[in-house]
Amino acid sequence: MKIYPINTGNFKLDGGAMFGVVPKSLWNKTNPADDNNMISMALRCMLIEDGKRLTLIDTGMGNKQSEKFFGFYDMYGDDTLDLSLAKYGFHRDDITDVFLTHLHFDHCGGSIQWNKERTGYEPAFKNAKFWTNKDHWQWATVPNPREKASFLPENTQPMQSSGQLNFIDLPNKEYNTNSKLGFDILFVNGHTDKMMIPHIQYQGKTLVYMADLLPTTGHIPLPYVMGYDTRPLLTMDEKAKFLQKAVDENYYLFLEHDAYTEVCTLQNTEKGIRLGEKFNFYEIFK
Repeated sequence: MKIYPINTGNFKLDGGAMFGVVPKSLWNKTNPADDNNMISMALRCMLIEDGKRLTLIDTGMGNKQSEKFFGFYDMYGDDTLDLSLAKYGFHRDDITDVFLTHLHFDHCGGSIQWNKERTGYEPAFKNAKFWTNKDHWQWATVPNPREKASFLPENTQPMQSSGQLNFIDLPNKEYNTNSKLGFDILFVNGHTDKMMIPHIQYQGKTLVYMADLLPTTGHIPLPYVMGYDTRPLLTMDEKAKFLQKAVDENYYLFLEHDAYTEVCTLQNTEKGIRLGEKFNFYEIFK
């Protein structure tokens, strides 16, 4: 097995929205805001090469939305999905599986693209299966008013109509430990219903793809919960349980949205669980 970080671009979001009730005087120390109160965010995906299977976890925003749409998010940088795949000798047509932690546009937008005639949409990975779960699919395709702007039908309907949509089995408890993709999955419900957090055994370590359970290292303290979360008190409970397990079992956390840190560990301190070490991916995974 080989794993590759896949950078698909950078964007900005309102710092207040990203930290909910936490005062700016606190979160600005770890996630400095610009003059418009926007903080830098990454769109960092993960590629897993395992035999003949090539699995991409999340796909970034993609490029099919309007200039006005992207203008809300201050997109910047030269990274793209195709350039990042090419860096490791791959093309999007090589992808066999696309695993989507959840269906918010910044996690699944790159799954769908314009067709050649720009008359409609088609899967951006023509040879891949798209993986979500039934409960989250229902949540995303019949969205509540709070999340409607994040669940875009142009990102979901073409998956279904293409016949490439597949569902991960839902677990009896919190974890699916026998998933069809070769890694364990933690299901959490605070950010959005049935978000999936992959746990991958790699080079003798447990590498966890954090999605929006832990967007950045600045979100490690328990009350530091995004204003976007649908059930913030549940997020706190889920974070508390996960973070303690991450310390106890020495997890390496792969951060999808942290613009400055790819991977981190955690440690117990007098103030609670805090940041341990920060790494570039290839500092620890050769």
